[in-house]
Amino acid sequence: MNKDRSALSAFLRDRRDRMTPIEAGIRTYPGARRVPGLRREELAALAGVSPDYYSKLEQGRQANVSTEVLRAIAGALKLDEVESAHLLDLASPAMPTEDVAQLPNPGLLQVMKALDHVPVILLGRSGAVLASNSLVRSVLSLQPPADHSLFHYLFRNPIARERIVNWSQFAAASVAALRRDLARRPGDPTLTALIDELRSSETCFEQWWSDHEVAEFAGATKIIQHPAAGTLQFGIEFLTSPSEPDQSLIVYTVEEGSSTAKVLPILASWDPSSAITS
Repeated sequence: MNKDRSALSAFLRDRRDRMTPIEAGIRTYPGARRVPGLRREELAALAGVSPDYYSKLEQGRQANVSTEVLRAIAGALKLDEVESAHLLDLASPAMPTEDVAQLPNPGLLQVMKALDHVPVILLGRSGAVLASNSLVRSVLSLQPPADHSLFHYLFRNPIARERIVNWSQFAAASVAALRRDLARRPGDPTLTALIDELRSSETCFEQWWSDHEVAEFAGATKIIQHPAAGTLQFGIEFLTSPSEPDQSLIVYTVEEGSSTAKVLPILASWDPSSAITS
């Protein structure tokens, strides 16, 4: 089990507090309850473990825990697929993580060049911006090297909140995905430093981080309010190479013949730099 069990403890407490007796199918009795959600002994009974065993697990004092027990607890808490995987990662042994420099995958760069008609970013570990094309820089006002991380752009570049109409939704989902990433690589010093930095300096980041939401980076809709081109709408898709699972292309797709598709060639010509910057 991960030596630092605080994240596991916090996640279990948060999900237990959210689960009401009615949702769990537990009969309640008249009178006030001391806890907002399930009691530890109630959750233990639903998961088929002893109250003492579950208490030790939630308090970070249980040295070993089987996958079967974790899946039983996930089922009792009605966790979805992502949350269940997150629970398993939090309880897994922490593997040593090397803080090595990231270089853009050549194959993904070639795909980016072939997609020069739409905005594309190549992301690495911790949301590092490894490369970007002229369209995405024009659309987002992404400014390398200052915006060297997707999270620095979202939370530190004030233009991000002006351009992204659904910024709160998009930023909150990104924080949830970052939490999921941390469970996979709890010993990553760059990732830990990024989270600590944003938690201490950005109130909304800390607020969302404290919600204990978890998510995978996934497709979404992003609406941009561009100062010259007006409202732009994109679908967001993630492309990952099996040979480089830590790197993903974020591709901004557009509907053929839409007003957004028509204006993109004009926006591309606004960036005087080369088509791809890494």
